[in-house]
Amino acid sequence: MIDVFDPSLRANPFDAYRELRDAGPVHETGFGIHLVPRYADCSAILADPAWGHGYTAGINPFRPGVDPARLPGSFLLLDPPEHGRLRSLVTKAFTMRAVEALRPRVSEIVDGLLDAALEAGEVDLVRALAFPVPLTTICELLGVPVGDRETFGEWTADISRGLDPDGVLSDAEKAAREIAVDDFAGYFTELIAFRRDHPGDDLLSGLVAVEESGDRLTEKEIIDIGVLLLIAGHETTMNLISSGVLALHRNPDQRKILPGNPGLAVEELLRFDTPVPFPTRTAMEDVEIGGRTLPRGTGVVLLLGSANRDPEAFDDPDALDLTRFAEAKNRQLAFSHGPHFCLGAPLARLESAMTFERLCTRTEFTVLTEEPVYRPSVSMRGLATLPVSLRRKP
Repeated sequence: MIDVFDPSLRANPFDAYRELRDAGPVHETGFGIHLVPRYADCSAILADPAWGHGYTAGINPFRPGVDPARLPGSFLLLDPPEHGRLRSLVTKAFTMRAVEALRPRVSEIVDGLLDAALEAGEVDLVRALAFPVPLTTICELLGVPVGDRETFGEWTADISRGLDPDGVLSDAEKAAREIAVDDFAGYFTELIAFRRDHPGDDLLSGLVAVEESGDRLTEKEIIDIGVLLLIAGHETTMNLISSGVLALHRNPDQRKILPGNPGLAVEELLRFDTPVPFPTRTAMEDVEIGGRTLPRGTGVVLLLGSANRDPEAFDDPDALDLTRFAEAKNRQLAFSHGPHFCLGAPLARLESAMTFERLCTRTEFTVLTEEPVYRPSVSMRGLATLPVSLRRKP
């Protein structure tokens, strides 16, 4: 069977995805793990309460015996009813209104970074734009002081790398993840205590104050949510921006379309090159998929990068069409679907749409390599570097 996790496929996994979709709806890899490559099956599993994570029940096959409290973003790993309780409290603080209030500041951040990149002429777009836009935004949203933001970026890199299965990580990478998680928890414990006494209009103050029917978030829960937002609010958006710029470079006809509706363009760029291509789920009961019965405790890897290129769901799926979602009957699955739909999706859409729109209206840009280097991560798909030249549009 094709190994879709092979590093040699990182630059172009799409032929391998096609072969898996053609070969069948579900593929056994051993150790109770199966691959699911088709759109309809992935969409159904994401929405079905018979599928969860299984850590609390002790049946997760991806990290058997691991305490989920020690894993980054443990909020994501919870199942109902605890997941629903936390999500309800978080959404009371992390509202669309809070995200929209960031729009003027995101505009300033993007324009300031673009000014510096244009002045330089040639930059690594990951370091110059894709990395700092979401990091600066999420730090401002959480009320993190300016002087601490570089440290936040370092924690993000170590925690995000540590999201991969332990079997593919070195001892040094696992140790760095543990140190970053502990350092983040210590930092946020102090910041939470400060916000209890000195509340502001930032999200962290909102999480400290939020209450529903007498229920409040504990300090540990707020820290876990902070880790989640650090990862989901930064790493994935960074990868979306850098991969999207590469796709626009390779499809110059589409670059002209983008300024007309950057929001629609973001949906297509998410579909075209999905930043989180391999989320996992665990069968919480015996389930059937693709005509096969999978017992409780079976793990599946949802190949969302494949599902988003499935011709049964999207016409001409290997073509980049920034107008696709004006009429498409199916949604892209990059933000997941169902109870675990990404809380940070509105923020990611705002940041990336504004970045793409400014880049296409203010600059002429050219990627300076045809073989960009990808990050080693399995769970996150993104570019390590992307050298570009830029000049101001007349």
